[in-house]
Amino acid sequence: MRESISAATFAFVAVAFTALCGCQIQPADRAIHGPAAQYTTAAIATDHPLASEAGAAMLARGGNAVDAAVAASFTLSVVRPYSCGIGGGGFMVIHLPPDEPERDSRQIVINYRETAPAAVNGDYYVELDDPEASRFGVHAVGVPGTVAGLLHALEHHGTLDRATVLAPAIRAARNGYRADAHHIWAMNHLRDLLDERSERGEHFTPLWHQLFAAGNLEEGDLVRNGPKAAALQLIAHHGAEAFYEGPIADAIGGVIRANGGAISADDLRSYEPEVIEPLRGRFGEYELISMPPPSSGGVALQQIFGIIERHLDTTTFADPDDPAYIHLAAEAMKHAFADRAEWLADVNFVDVPIDRLTSSEYLDELAARFDPEAVLDDLYAYGSVTPANAQNAAGGGTSHLSVIDADGMAVACTETINLICGSLVSVPGFGFALNNEMDDFTTIPGEPNAFGLRQSDRNLPEPGKRPLSSMSPTIVLRDDRAVLVAGASGGPRIITGTAQAILNVLHFGNSAEDAVLRPRFHHQWMPNELMLEPDWDAPELIRALEARGHAFGEIHEVGVVQLIHRRPDGTLEAVSDPRKGGRPSGVGAVTADQ
Repeated sequence: MRESISAATFAFVAVAFTALCGCQIQPADRAIHGPAAQYTTAAIATDHPLASEAGAAMLARGGNAVDAAVAASFTLSVVRPYSCGIGGGGFMVIHLPPDEPERDSRQIVINYRETAPAAVNGDYYVELDDPEASRFGVHAVGVPGTVAGLLHALEHHGTLDRATVLAPAIRAARNGYRADAHHIWAMNHLRDLLDERSERGEHFTPLWHQLFAAGNLEEGDLVRNGPKAAALQLIAHHGAEAFYEGPIADAIGGVIRANGGAISADDLRSYEPEVIEPLRGRFGEYELISMPPPSSGGVALQQIFGIIERHLDTTTFADPDDPAYIHLAAEAMKHAFADRAEWLADVNFVDVPIDRLTSSEYLDELAARFDPEAVLDDLYAYGSVTPANAQNAAGGGTSHLSVIDADGMAVACTETINLICGSLVSVPGFGFALNNEMDDFTTIPGEPNAFGLRQSDRNLPEPGKRPLSSMSPTIVLRDDRAVLVAGASGGPRIITGTAQAILNVLHFGNSAEDAVLRPRFHHQWMPNELMLEPDWDAPELIRALEARGHAFGEIHEVGVVQLIHRRPDGTLEAVSDPRKGGRPSGVGAVTADQ
């Protein structure tokens, strides 16, 4: 039973931590570069420079990859508050170093995906008189898991104390950070959304003013979030109990219950992360360590890699821009997303045939359907599905970070609140938004979610069930050593963005920087469109793909990838995707004259 935290204790902690977080932690021998940098000792890549610095500070003072990941994540909750945060959930994949005590596996997964409240069942959203109830407002909120998951990782696999690890995040919230181009992009997106749906902003006003100056923020302006600093101070002092009981839980429950939502005090109090075995696969000499359901990412990546690998002996691709390769990869993506729609959900509630979907026999069958000259005539010839309809939508709030430390420990961590600023419900007095992860369930059978993804009745909400996700944190091993860590944000484009960046390194031999910076493409089976990023300027390639039967759609970006690659000489090349303005950091920076 978690101890209760009184309001008086909250006030004391808020004062006590002011002194602690005023000090600057200055890690030695590290540097912040552009979107790519090399390090001799340890590296971290996130989608914001301050988060990378926070992780590097832990590495420099002797912390391990989990310490760095937790510090970076809590800092991301401050500086990318519209993408992720303590009101959401996530997945962490960990590769333990060789000198860890004997255990059954050196790779583990911590599943801290949000859960459905006890009052929500398969008919809950059908019975509500609001077609957008799963996307905006209190009915959209799943029980948050980020705080429980991060602190579980820190307690069981980290080496530093909570106060040290949370200090950079608290400092960033209290002292402020500069709004960058992506922060302004998020503000403009939200302004458009609130203009279209003014009634949806009722519970978002405090954050709209706090984080975006009511739409009047400019790039370079200072953003402070004192209420968020107070929440993080409580967590640093009391641990998970600070979030799931006491003033923060009271504030969450208060706004939910006052507006007819489903989350109860018991839902918060009983939340627990789940430690599970990762999904394992192979690509040539490499072993892939990734997320099993309720993530669809691991299964989808194994299917995409498996189908492509089966054609490498007979087909040579010049580079990732080869139309023959793009055609093959897009067809593989269609198989993976078709099976995602039909089969994947939380394995604690339904039977998911993971072994069959990733078996050599099934991948042989899917690969054999590939026609190098044309797409398949029937959309239902992809994967093993029954007919359905879907439509497309864009946007999303997610963040990924990758870490490798000096001992070879590696962490791939993806976290989300789903859409930009989640449910548009802010927690009074604590400066953060609650997720709208309930939309990742099949809330209205037969209807697509906000990302245009059609999902089966296997993914209907049930009390305590976790919704299906596209998050794809992945660690690649060779000879039991982590040689690549990757993942992305971007809804279903997480899967395709992560797959392309990894293949660009492992198969095409690209540098990590080139692998991430290359323009990308996306296909999610339905809608039946091959979507290209705006940077593609290749009329001949377009014509070659049109000749094979591809129809095209437009997309702003295909994932935002954070990737670290261990080069043959042992140097760590870390890349933060410039699509979101991140920068890596680390220990032992390699300068140009080295």
